[in-house]
Amino acid sequence: MFGYVVPEKPEMKIKEYELFRAYYCGVCRSIGRRCGQLKRLTLSYDTTFLAVLLSAAAGEKVQALRKRCPLHPFERRHVISGSSAVDYASDINIILAYYNLEDKKRDRDSAVSAAALAMLKRSFGRLRKKYPDKCCLMEQRLGELIRLEKQKCGSMDMAAEPFARMMEEITAYEPLCTGEETRKVLRWLGYNLGKWIYLLDAFDDIEKDIKSGNYNPFVYQFGYNGQDVEEFRGQIREKAAFTLFYTLNEISRAFELLDVKLNRGILENIIYIGMLRKTENILGIRRCGEVEESV
Repeated sequence: MFGYVVPEKPEMKIKEYELFRAYYCGVCRSIGRRCGQLKRLTLSYDTTFLAVLLSAAAGEKVQALRKRCPLHPFERRHVISGSSAVDYASDINIILAYYNLEDKKRDRDSAVSAAALAMLKRSFGRLRKKYPDKCCLMEQRLGELIRLEKQKCGSMDMAAEPFARMMEEITAYEPLCTGEETRKVLRWLGYNLGKWIYLLDAFDDIEKDIKSGNYNPFVYQFGYNGQDVEEFRGQIREKAAFTLFYTLNEISRAFELLDVKLNRGILENIIYIGMLRKTENILGIRRCGEVEESV
């Protein structure tokens, strides 16, 4: 359920792309420094977006230092250093990766997921102590999601609600909020971001879920009855698009309410172009090129 919140690189200014990559490398380095090098493999674009967003909302003064990376030993790369938003995003990255692996193990009883969970267990345990209230609420929302999936919930809006509420909690991290109004705006942005991620992932996985027998809200709301999968996707595309584009619009409206100057170009690229392109691509409305390469 990760990797959808991406920039549209061809539409970025070079300096903005370099700064985004510096945040990406900053989150990666923060994970390695505080949780161990192997955990860096869990890094996602989504938590990099979180770092960029919260850093901007907090008005952080950040430093981009040139450092060597084990994955790119022959070149120095800019890395955001000394950022509370980057460290928080790296913590959330590990927590979400752990919960995501738990979900995969529950669905597939995968040995790979079990091994990865064992690798993350110690770091997750430490972070659960660091963020007890957040983790408790996140686990509550994930429990609600599991119950709805077991009940074969026939409403995509109801099915998406727990994940949306979980992302609402993640996005509003009080130490990085500059006031009550900022906190409210970030919560609404996070809520709609979570709903968009959940439903886009569900639409993307329709064929895979039908084959595996896993729950998919679109299958149960619109009554898939064994017809050709692409035909079914075509029948429900317009209804799915309406909800997905509505959530994108709400994310945009929330962003405009933030008094953001730092990282504004990066955030506008991701929210107005990158997420839109990803939505169109998965819905099959237009072809948007190949999957983005890692920065």
